[in-house]
Amino acid sequence: MEYAIKTSGLKQFSAALSRRSPGQRPGATRYETLPRSFFNRDPRLVAPELLGKVLVRKQGRKILAGRIVEVEAYLADDPAAHSFAGRTARNAVLFGPPGYVYVYFIYGNHFCLNVSCLPDGTAGGILFRALEPLLGVEEMARARCVEIAGPRDLQKLTSGPGRLAEAFGITRERDNEKDLTSKKSDLFVADYGSPAPKVIATKRIGITKAVDHPFRFIVAGSPFVSGKKTLNGIVG
Repeated sequence: MEYAIKTSGLKQFSAALSRRSPGQRPGATRYETLPRSFFNRDPRLVAPELLGKVLVRKQGRKILAGRIVEVEAYLADDPAAHSFAGRTARNAVLFGPPGYVYVYFIYGNHFCLNVSCLPDGTAGGILFRALEPLLGVEEMARARCVEIAGPRDLQKLTSGPGRLAEAFGITRERDNEKDLTSKKSDLFVADYGSPAPKVIATKRIGITKAVDHPFRFIVAGSPFVSGKKTLNGIVG
């Protein structure tokens, strides 16, 4: 695969995250949390633009960070969406303001991270499916009970929504309804000016309804996306 882990500016980004506010020192690498307006759009527009951004979890002095490489969009009238049957106590976040965390439990053992999109009162969301680990790899490995013996083992950490959530310690009790756009949140999405990646749209996977919709977006050639990988790096 024609893909390389991009580490340019990573140390500076880590230092910026460790400070109380982004861009605090003159000349330092700046990062910004994505604003609510970013998520206040059609999930099909938001999803591909999330790729290349960084999901961050702050755990005291420890920082976990992963570049977003795979997401799926879900719409209000989407048979595969949790909001399709109407508003409930479980899925209420999807009907609320944009930029908030929606976490659900699946298969009796996996949590999945989502973010709400569209204006308050209109359901829409995006599922985070895979990350490229950047910071806090050792902490992620411990959370996943995975031994990292080489670069290929990194794919075991955050490739897939269940793995991603476990690596970042994401649970419904801890994170549901958190504001993903808040600088005060311990879980947010950051942008530190990295170049936009090449994006490929594919059919969604792991569902049984509306499977033909091309609402899954991946970073082309990334070894960290979930699903089966073909010789040319395209997945499905």
